Amino acid sequence: MPQLRIALAQVNAGVGDIAGNSSMVLDWTREAVQQGAHLVAFPETVLAGYPVEDLALRKSFAAANRAAVESLAQRLQQAGCGDALVVVGHLDRDDEGVRNSASLLYDGRVVATYDKHHLPNYGVFDEARYFAPGFDLPIVRLHGLDVGVVICEDIWQNGGPVSALGEVGVDLVVCINSSPYERAKDDQRMPLVAGRAAEAGAPMAYVNMVGGQDELVFDGDSMVVGTDGQVLARAPQFTEHLLVLDMDLPAGGHTATTVPEESGRIRRPAFDITRTVLQADPLPPYEPLPAQPLPEPLPDEAEVWAALVTGLRDYVQKNGFRSVTFGFSGGIDSAVCAALCADAIGGNALYGVSMPSHYSSEHSRSDAADLARRLGCHFEVQPIGDMVDVFVRRLELSGLAEENVQARCRGVTLMALSNQHGHLVLAPGNKTELAVGYSTIYGDAVGGFAPIKDVPKTLVWKLAQWRNAEAEKRGEVPPIPENSISKPPSAELRPDQVDTDSLPPYEILDVVLDGYVEGDRGYADLVGEGFDAELVERIIQLVDRAEYKRRQYPPGTKITLKAFGRDRRLPVTNRWREVRP
Repeated sequence: MPQLRIALAQVNAGVGDIAGNSSMVLDWTREAVQQGAHLVAFPETVLAGYPVEDLALRKSFAAANRAAVESLAQRLQQAGCGDALVVVGHLDRDDEGVRNSASLLYDGRVVATYDKHHLPNYGVFDEARYFAPGFDLPIVRLHGLDVGVVICEDIWQNGGPVSALGEVGVDLVVCINSSPYERAKDDQRMPLVAGRAAEAGAPMAYVNMVGGQDELVFDGDSMVVGTDGQVLARAPQFTEHLLVLDMDLPAGGHTATTVPEESGRIRRPAFDITRTVLQADPLPPYEPLPAQPLPEPLPDEAEVWAALVTGLRDYVQKNGFRSVTFGFSGGIDSAVCAALCADAIGGNALYGVSMPSHYSSEHSRSDAADLARRLGCHFEVQPIGDMVDVFVRRLELSGLAEENVQARCRGVTLMALSNQHGHLVLAPGNKTELAVGYSTIYGDAVGGFAPIKDVPKTLVWKLAQWRNAEAEKRGEVPPIPENSISKPPSAELRPDQVDTDSLPPYEILDVVLDGYVEGDRGYADLVGEGFDAELVERIIQLVDRAEYKRRQYPPGTKITLKAFGRDRRLPVTNRWREVRP
């Protein structure tokens, strides 16, 4: 059977950085060709980054994408990579609108371009707003093998290009993706890829983006799956990786170029299919590379931790920050955020600030200092008692107003230090607090990024315990003080305050929240599942009243596709600059 060496380049692209992304594609292609690859595939919109959001509406941006594709084809030829077929995702534009496209580069030319057919418009996706769907289906023959290309959502919807490829016949399907991470997504992704490979009657090479972009994080998890559902090769999650694999593929001698439109209520679209011959003859037999072992799947806590580290690291770096700061309260949330920072950007780039008030306990102060020692980060103490007293006396504050002014004095302090030293301020609040409004606007919600915004409180504890256990396995000092994990959580804004004064126990609250928000179950459903009716009513009221506060919260890494604040549209990191003469 004809042989083919393919390489899937699982890379981290930056939104708007067309020049940087093009150079990255060139470098990774060189590496793949040096390893003998005949076909190299990159993720969806790798030249533009993902998600581009309103950059897609700029005609000059789409034009720059197309110019970069054509220039890249020539640069690859000049670099000695012209004999490899390179699949590159980018934006394009024609009379019908902007396209989410994949171009096939070979011998210094753009030999074919495929436009994404299925455009997702749910969850974090808004592609139907920006892009026009494509109906052209190019197939190229490379070394005697017919190769078709699809893009991400094209495999998540029934019918469409995958079905058409199966109808007319191909030997390999390349699927390029920018598929965001969510917990246990591989439970859906891997069977989906296997099912589409069977539908196409050809193995599927699935390459995915890796890295963070604003609220989204991409886990990679690129793979090659055979028509029998067997995983032939797989890349590790959350790291850039070049996955190289030799394949023996049966050449089907396919010639069909039409797919009839199906009758019935749901019609399969008829695609305009073209076949282009690049290399008609199979390669001479060669010695294949040794098979690489498949990476072990990550346990749940390890996977979530890696997602949070990736999202935080890339948000900091892609926005040009060199350091971060936030309040070290001695509690579990700030301790987990600090450990994430140490793993993401290093302890030397973390500036912790303890801001005790009159109600701060001695153990909170000592736990904050202990956390800083364990992480080797910068640490300072800035008492806020005197600032609070001025507001309380001048405005005659009491009760909740007095509690909140403490949090707001801390917010002002952190923003002042940010202005003075250029740190990015982080907001260490968790998903449970955000859902029920248990935070102070312009206080503990202050910051440019919220690392655990999408992590329920009970999962925060699990992550802390997991991270400490991992450190102990490696003979390292656990990063999180045990007291921060074991003590009852408290905002410490009044004497002897604990969270359960205002909220149900977290182990119950998180289950009800998951049902109400993630599961879209209503009052009657939750009561029917055995939860106390008064408790359910209380939690639902807290969530519904907290809607405004959620909209004020800074962006954070989404670890599910149905995170709180999911309807919020955030600006992208914009490295794109239109150059005018």
